[in-house]
Amino acid sequence: MSDKKPLILVSNDDGIFSNGIKALAEVAAEFGDVIIVAPDRQQSAVGHAITIEEPLRSQKLKVTDRFDGISVNGTPADCVKLAHGQLLDRKPDLVLSGINHGSNAGINILYSGTVSAATEGTILGYPSIAVSCTEFGLDADLSGCKEAARRVVKLVLENGLPKGITLNVNAPAGPFKDMSWARMADSRYVEEYEARKDPFGRPYYWLTGKFELLDDGTDADIRLLNEGYATVTPIQYDLTDYDLLRKMADVDFE
Repeated sequence: MSDKKPLILVSNDDGIFSNGIKALAEVAAEFGDVIIVAPDRQQSAVGHAITIEEPLRSQKLKVTDRFDGISVNGTPADCVKLAHGQLLDRKPDLVLSGINHGSNAGINILYSGTVSAATEGTILGYPSIAVSCTEFGLDADLSGCKEAARRVVKLVLENGLPKGITLNVNAPAGPFKDMSWARMADSRYVEEYEARKDPFGRPYYWLTGKFELLDDGTDADIRLLNEGYATVTPIQYDLTDYDLLRKMADVDFE
């Protein structure tokens, strides 16, 4: 690796051999040297979990003919933390996570391992970007997502990001149309658990349910994605409600 080029750390939650991470590494290589550190298996919807009750193991391998990588038997956040603390010869200039197979707009941000890998990069002090495709299919056309990522990476490398801010990028599958800044749409999952029994008659439960959009705002990420736009949402890990905190400053607990 050349010290003259930015070092870009690429991770994800779909696993180190996913099509999405290979596509994102190709975009990253247009801007600098690339190192892939990602889970050795599917880790979707693990959020910002970290591993504390078993050892983490890493393995160097070839992800493609072009890219080397390191697999980790942990979560996406584990991968970024371990890369930062142990695995890299020098610190990255940028952390990228994705391209996730499936939207991480709206409430999905909270559950996403892809977004959490990028957020972990932000916590560690690196400009960080999460990138997701709205289509779950592993053979989805990621050309529009790659173009959206390309534009945002260029923007961040040239201008940086404010402290504590991660950019969450989502794009429809297929060709690139256009992109817009957007806010996180108000949404939720209405969970249902289907009760079943295993061959020994013991009960278990399978999560089903459906996604519910509670937002019709024109600047909401899900609405813009449904209209064919790629979206960029600045997010932060500081969950403090500062407006309410100021309002409650003089309220006593009596």
